[in-house]
Amino acid sequence: MFRKKIVVLILILVPLASNAQYDDAWFFLRAKEVAFQPEFTKVGDKLVYKGADTRLKNILAKYDIFQFKKTYRKAKKENLKKTFFVRANQKELMNDLLKNASHIFTFGEHIAGEDKKIFEPNDYGLTSTIGENLGAQVNLDYLDFLNVPKAWYYTTGNPDIIVGISDAYLDTTNIEFKGRTSMVRRSGLAQGHGYTVGETAVGNGDNAYAIPGICYNCDVLTTQYGKFRTLETLMELSRMGTKVINCSWVGTRYYETAQQAVDEMFENGTIIVAAAGNSSFNQKKGKVRHYPASYDKVIAVSAAMHRYEDYRENIKIELKNGRKLYYAENIAGYIGRTAGFPDNDTLQDPFIHRASTRTFNDKIDILTPSVDIFRYSKLVLNDSIVMDPYSHTSGVTPMVTGTVGLMFSLYPCLPADEVESILKMTSWNIDHIPANKPFKGLYGSGMLKTGDAVEMVYKLYNENEVATIQNQDFKRWDFKVRALSKELRIQNQIFRDSTSLEATAKQRIVIGKNTRLKPNRAGKIHLKIDPTLQKDCDFVLRDPSILNN
Repeated sequence: MFRKKIVVLILILVPLASNAQYDDAWFFLRAKEVAFQPEFTKVGDKLVYKGADTRLKNILAKYDIFQFKKTYRKAKKENLKKTFFVRANQKELMNDLLKNASHIFTFGEHIAGEDKKIFEPNDYGLTSTIGENLGAQVNLDYLDFLNVPKAWYYTTGNPDIIVGISDAYLDTTNIEFKGRTSMVRRSGLAQGHGYTVGETAVGNGDNAYAIPGICYNCDVLTTQYGKFRTLETLMELSRMGTKVINCSWVGTRYYETAQQAVDEMFENGTIIVAAAGNSSFNQKKGKVRHYPASYDKVIAVSAAMHRYEDYRENIKIELKNGRKLYYAENIAGYIGRTAGFPDNDTLQDPFIHRASTRTFNDKIDILTPSVDIFRYSKLVLNDSIVMDPYSHTSGVTPMVTGTVGLMFSLYPCLPADEVESILKMTSWNIDHIPANKPFKGLYGSGMLKTGDAVEMVYKLYNENEVATIQNQDFKRWDFKVRALSKELRIQNQIFRDSTSLEATAKQRIVIGKNTRLKPNRAGKIHLKIDPTLQKDCDFVLRDPSILNN
């Protein structure tokens, strides 16, 4: 018999709590010319302009300038090298520059107080703002897309949280892994695959070298990959206390013994994150599953794009048999690396080139960026800086693994059965993109948002915060969250079809506008208030004063 149980519906819209504003003014500033680079001398914690432009010098002399640096952040293709990040004592500086130094600057944008809640280590690449950018000079806009600096505001990892890397050989004495990494079982080199996977998930950060891994202060255990029938090497890591294990490898056969191993590891509190595979939709039509990604209780990860907000920003031309063919590349939210145009007409909506996709099926849980990802293996083995131009799921998977590591780092008592729910609830829903519609239901909940996932953990388990579930349309999966926050809000949100939601709040649950809770016979909604809920442990914050903000 179908029963839909909604235990609590409380109040109507309630204003969200305002966030503390910071004293310094932060803004982006765009110059007219790529060659423009102002000269400064550092005096104490301030910058003093030393250039020859008198008008600019007179303006800057009226303010305290703390940072004035080029950044690829917030820079579209045509002005990639014209954008500056500025931090000063007064917000009036931006308008002063735009008005009285209009011969130099054309555009400015203030950064809101909420968006100042970021942290960047000193090896954060060309898109860094508050970071010093002493590492590899590479574009890390894929980490910006994930909002990783927002996650780092809360935590950069916790040495008590162990991340497992089941992959090719990873040298524990390498500068990016030493001091935190132990080898359980040794693998072959496999062209350095383990180096790139490890760097993305857990490479050392804030060490003025290469790039930071997402969970760069977590401890690490490495082991071999494979053992498809029993997953015994993963079981070994789980029994050693590993909280999340990265599997950037695939098999094609289902084994009941492996599913039982996954179930046991999940009961141990270990999350398995696995690559979906690199077969294109053109080849497999969404019908093929790979393992361990497709086992129950494993987070299956596939690939999508991240860079350009609109396909018109990156239309390219390919010459084929003397004919110009137009295509778009690396468009944010597109599940294919490239897209074409009906009748080769760029005024028509694009379609995904199926050959440019990776594995999609009904077991996929989440997507992350997969093109132009830093390949640390090339730096280790060839002393070269390479951004991988191809789409694949091996480099995708450790982004999710590192995110899960941060979630556990912030709140070590986070129940394992809430991790996947939080990842999906905070993902970017890409169903609205017309080009994705033929693949709907085969690419999971959307694209990973690391910063939002970590922030949701903070808000769910902080009694002074409001935690929000919003902007998704779920038709399947089982969701479970606990909220010790002063309010759990559900707004602009749909749970339907076979979706189940079990939400328990300590204080109240608010159902906001544009929310539909309408599962079918296979799903259920269970909302509950439990005033006895207590935190099982304290937050482990990068900066404990965050609790006072």
